[in-house]
Amino acid sequence: MVNKQLSLRVMVLTFLVVLSCFVNYSVCKQIKTYRLTRGKLSVTFTNYGAVMTSLLLPDRHGKQDDVVLGFDSVDAYKNDTTYFGAIVGRVANRIGGAKFELNGQLYKTDPNEGHNTLHGGTKGFADVIWSVENYVPTSHITFKYRSFDGEEGFPGNVTVMVTYMLIGEDKLALKMEAKPLNKPTPINLALHTYWNLHGHNSGDILSHKIQLLAKKITPVDEELIPTGEITSIEGTPYDFLEPREIGSRIHELPGGYDINYVIDGKAGKHLRKTAVVSEEVTGRKMELWSNQPGVQFYTSNMLSNVVGKGNAVYKKYAGLCLETQGFPDSVNHKNFPSQIVNPGESYLHVMLFRFTAH
Repeated sequence: MVNKQLSLRVMVLTFLVVLSCFVNYSVCKQIKTYRLTRGKLSVTFTNYGAVMTSLLLPDRHGKQDDVVLGFDSVDAYKNDTTYFGAIVGRVANRIGGAKFELNGQLYKTDPNEGHNTLHGGTKGFADVIWSVENYVPTSHITFKYRSFDGEEGFPGNVTVMVTYMLIGEDKLALKMEAKPLNKPTPINLALHTYWNLHGHNSGDILSHKIQLLAKKITPVDEELIPTGEITSIEGTPYDFLEPREIGSRIHELPGGYDINYVIDGKAGKHLRKTAVVSEEVTGRKMELWSNQPGVQFYTSNMLSNVVGKGNAVYKKYAGLCLETQGFPDSVNHKNFPSQIVNPGESYLHVMLFRFTAH
């Protein structure tokens, strides 16, 4: 009788654990941190949001600094509204009116920024727990997530894989892949790292020099939703075809830079040079290549006294983001490159960073 009661209790306990996993996946999926190191390049991640939490780089004298903004604890990322270092999706950037039409059906997505959708909704890919598929500390790490049909309003089940990989001793590659399983769906993933090449706790990035290899932008309205136009940057503060300081004309814009640049050349399988960022005091330089049609240049205009790593206080312009991507609100603009991926097709987004110091 005692053994039967014990067995019954074990069965009930097992059922409750399984039920809790079904209701709250995080109960049975641990959140951990991981590090990739090769030479003097060291990068850390967490499987919460597939976030890049730190990146240590040497300056011209060999002194290492962490050059990405973030938090000391994983728990802090759970309450984060800045998207520090996260993979954002299912559709990065904004969807105007939190709705789009696909194959004659209207889909309503989660309006988490006014009446628009930002970075996939209230619980986008930045706020879910990813599994770790493969991890070699001197080489690479691969995160996986399965997005379900109806998640934040998006159609269809989608399998997503994100791989961070060290190449040589001065390069970091990122490969974002996604496959719809049963329905056509928009997919647009982006890495939302905030960079400060002087060090995450060094102040603003206004003295950084940047070159953006893009002659056009997609203008936006007062809610940062694209108007549908594609316009030239010639003669405007958006012109960074030649390297210049970020702060040199930022006062001419309301708030700062937060705009999608149309990268020169044809998007596709081949990587194109997208941006070069340099910082004079440390001598650090970051070059970026990507296969995407656009890149969002954002100067952290909305940061306001965010307490980060080592109790550093991140203020306005504390970091810069270079989010290679499909065009914002592409689902509502037929003249923008399509982000619709059908079952049997694959989404592929590649970024390559090269870090040097002179």
